[in-house]
Amino acid sequence: MQFLNPTKGTLTLDEVVTDILDFVGTGPGDTFKVVVGSDSQNRYDRGITMFATAIIVHRVGKGAKYYVMRRPSREIRSLRQRMFTEVSYSLLLCQEISQRLPELCGKDLEVHLDIGEKGATKSLIKEIVGWVTSSGYTAKVKPNSFGASKVADRYTRSLG
Repeated sequence: MQFLNPTKGTLTLDEVVTDILDFVGTGPGDTFKVVVGSDSQNRYDRGITMFATAIIVHRVGKGAKYYVMRRPSREIRSLRQRMFTEVSYSLLLCQEISQRLPELCGKDLEVHLDIGEKGATKSLIKEIVGWVTSSGYTAKVKPNSFGASKVADRYTRSLG
């Protein structure tokens, strides 16, 4: 797994974990929240769907750091299938970072979903939120899912 961080460049998951621990170490009395969110966008001109999954470490009230993993897939035209694929990428990454950072993630790890009460995805909310919460994580939907709808979304638009 390769991640992009705007400051550090390309990092492996182990390097991301080390960077997160360094970041948390600079604020021992601070409160941290870890968020994972995915987004996708069809690139019809290329016949692919670009997925981006972000890890955001938020030092509450004092900023955040993020890391994004991008992966192209064959084009997925079914919105339902795309949303479930996004969630599966988020849950797989949650499992990986929970194992590596159990003291930081714990039960407060948030999964930000690119679904909401407005739009075509509203019929999927109950099912997807149920999947995330039954996996042991907190689910957030739009407009409270910045990890997916803002951070990851930025990295689905370009191919570079």
